[in-house]
Amino acid sequence: MKIYKMLKVVSNTTPIISLLKIGKLKIFKDLYGEILIPQEVFNEIEAGQHKEFYTDLSKIDWIKIEKINNEKSLSYFLDLDKGEAEAIVLATEKEADLLILDESLGRFHAKHTGLKVTGTIGILLKAKQLGHIKELKPLLFELRTKNVWLSDSFIENALKLANEK
Repeated sequence: MKIYKMLKVVSNTTPIISLLKIGKLKIFKDLYGEILIPQEVFNEIEAGQHKEFYTDLSKIDWIKIEKINNEKSLSYFLDLDKGEAEAIVLATEKEADLLILDESLGRFHAKHTGLKVTGTIGILLKAKQLGHIKELKPLLFELRTKNVWLSDSFIENALKLANEK
């Protein structure tokens, strides 16, 4: 499959962990060529070295670990964890085309900052639309079995968007 378009994309921790849990991290590469993550997101994933899904992101050439330039910008996001705040700041600094973020408060802040935002399920939907995955449903249920919380109504809506039952 070809990469749809080279976009500048930043990801927070949760979408990376979710895709690692189901063995689909490569979807980021398939869709975007590379992704940027702030140092704190890398640190949060490194803190999970004991977890079954752990992968050393520093050894993946299409994941770029970046430091934010303006630490003072983090003060605007004191109600978020540091990884989310750094992801928003990095996306702003890099003028990213897309920020991948699941948490609702972080999404609120990102949208208020003028960033385009999607989440893990949005990434999986895009992957299906472009033929990188065949079915969404088994992946959603696998996420659930791996302790990723998805409500029944959320799954139902995602399956409708994917033209699945």
